[in-house]
Amino acid sequence: MTVSGHAIGLLRAQPVLTELAARSFGFDLGRAGRGEAVRLASGALPDPLAGDGAGGAYFVCGGGPVLYASAAGAAGLIGADADETLELLIGLPAWRDLLPLAPAAGERQLLAAVAESEKKLRASTPDLDARRAELRGALGFAERSPVELAARLHTALLRTEPEHVLLEAATGRAHALLDPHPRTPLRETVLAPGRADLARLRDDAAALSAVAEDGARRAAVLRAAQFDRRATDLPLLRRLLAYEAADPGAGEELRLAAVLVGLHGCASDVPLLREIGASKSAARRGPPAIPGGPAPLAAWARAADEALFGDDPARQPELTWIRLARRQGRTEHARVALLRILDGAGPSADVLRMLSAELEALGDHFQAARAQSGYAAQQDKPRERALAARKLTELQRLTGDLPAAWRTLQQVPGMLDADESGRQWRRLGIGRLITAEHFELALAAARAKLTLIARESLSAGAELQSGMGKSAHRSLGMLSQEAKWAVARLIK
Repeated sequence: MTVSGHAIGLLRAQPVLTELAARSFGFDLGRAGRGEAVRLASGALPDPLAGDGAGGAYFVCGGGPVLYASAAGAAGLIGADADETLELLIGLPAWRDLLPLAPAAGERQLLAAVAESEKKLRASTPDLDARRAELRGALGFAERSPVELAARLHTALLRTEPEHVLLEAATGRAHALLDPHPRTPLRETVLAPGRADLARLRDDAAALSAVAEDGARRAAVLRAAQFDRRATDLPLLRRLLAYEAADPGAGEELRLAAVLVGLHGCASDVPLLREIGASKSAARRGPPAIPGGPAPLAAWARAADEALFGDDPARQPELTWIRLARRQGRTEHARVALLRILDGAGPSADVLRMLSAELEALGDHFQAARAQSGYAAQQDKPRERALAARKLTELQRLTGDLPAAWRTLQQVPGMLDADESGRQWRRLGIGRLITAEHFELALAAARAKLTLIARESLSAGAELQSGMGKSAHRSLGMLSQEAKWAVARLIK
């Protein structure tokens, strides 16, 4: 993509200006690069714009905002477009020194920080103001106060997450934020619509169906009610509970709804709560055995509330807000929150497994595979390591990294053979899963015209299938035949 912008066009057309911007203001069009080494978390590719003498790089995202990536692995938006970024660099050439300054800093504090940040620069470039005036005039920029430019910078920086998080393309690791300033917690973002809907439902019960029939909105309302509890909410909570219980896709909010109803201690609610607890749809997430009578019911709800919920949103697991963000369609919010956990200090095996599942649910198979690889590496028992590797193969295949998928899958049978208790695995469900993955990989490799992988994966799958029972053999018949046809067509 060609980066547009009036000032950028002028800069490119006039070598004298190009040199002035590079030498005095850290914006060197000749240093544009690293585009192949990075991508945005969303998968979009930023366009290289320029670089600086410190190894940093400027990128344009989607033809609009400019992202700066430092050589130290931090990145953040610094301008709404290329021209605004140039204005910033000319007006505040030592802008990096201002990053720790709070966005709410007063004018006096800001001007003092600007003066201090430019001391070293002025020592080496005593005619800085003349150069600044020359470049501004040539590019048609008005003179703007440092206060206005700093406000623009902070506005841009705070927009970095979630849409403009930069990743190293090879590893998938996210760059740190360029500045240290706090952001709005994810819980506040996902709770805001729930709080608005809750206020509306308290005023207008007739609006319930429009809200409650949407699973994501209903979940957000229940979470809002969790942190804003009122005695008058019981009729509303009962109706929300009924909607939640009828939804086969209901999650943890079903148990929450039951607890919020139970806290009111009404004996008349016991039959409904028991019915939900015993129903097939709520077998895993609904309330367990519900005691009869107001006092025992309230005691049960208080114990469950203390153990699982509470009324402080800051104490809820981050996964609660990540899942709600995904349900609300806030894909990038959920993705970035998961990546920050994945890139953190040594996630445990359980956390890695959760991260892999959640990233897969977002459709991000590359990052899911990255988490799954870490999970597989932490498995000590051959069977668990083999199951984790089989899942990793699937994710690598879905990512399109078929050579990596085949390398992983080749190791799985040996892992299971090393487990003395699992010598019969080929005739069990795990054997069917692994055999099916061989055929899926053969199909994918044939479509990608990777002949060697297609043939080897098909051959290994056929060998595994030959040792299976008749039912397993039949269940894999169509898949194996499709793989054979695809490989045969490839060879022809």
